[in-house]
Amino acid sequence: MEAEKKLKKSVRIRLQKEADKKFREENKGKLGAVKSSLRNVPTSPRKMRLVADMIRGERANIALNILRFDSHQASITLEKLLLTAIADWQMQNEDISIEEADLYVKEIYVDSARMLKRLRPAPQGRAHRIRKRSNHVTIVVDNHNQDTKETKESNK
Repeated sequence: MEAEKKLKKSVRIRLQKEADKKFREENKGKLGAVKSSLRNVPTSPRKMRLVADMIRGERANIALNILRFDSHQASITLEKLLLTAIADWQMQNEDISIEEADLYVKEIYVDSARMLKRLRPAPQGRAHRIRKRSNHVTIVVDNHNQDTKETKESNK
C-alpha cells in the first residue's frame, strides 16, 4: 500500500489504464451492455426526449425503423447514435453474430447541456433574452438473450 502512495500520479494512471485494458481483453464477449453518448447536440432537451421516449425498451431493428420514418429532426441524430451503439456492441462482442443477438435499447436518457444566451430586440427599446438550448444524449444497448440467461442462472 505504501509503495503505491510513493508512485507518481502519472505512473498510477498508466498502471490503472493497463489493468483496465487487461480486464477488457480477459472478459471480451462477456461485457454485455454498451453505452454510447452524444454531447452538445443543438436541439432542446424537451424535443429530444419526445423522440427518445418512443424507442426506450424497443428492439434495435424496430427502434431503427421508428427513427428512420419519424418526421422529427431529433430522430436523425438518434438514429446515428443508435447505429454507433450497435457498432460498439459488435466490436466488444466479436464472438456473437449480430443477427443471433437480440439487441434492444436498455436505457436512453437526455440531459440538458450548455445554454447559449442571446438578446433579441423588443418594443420600446427593451431586449428579450433568447435561450438556445442543447443536450447530451446517452444510450445503452444490450442483448436480450444474455439477460434471460443471467436471470435463469440467478433463479437456480
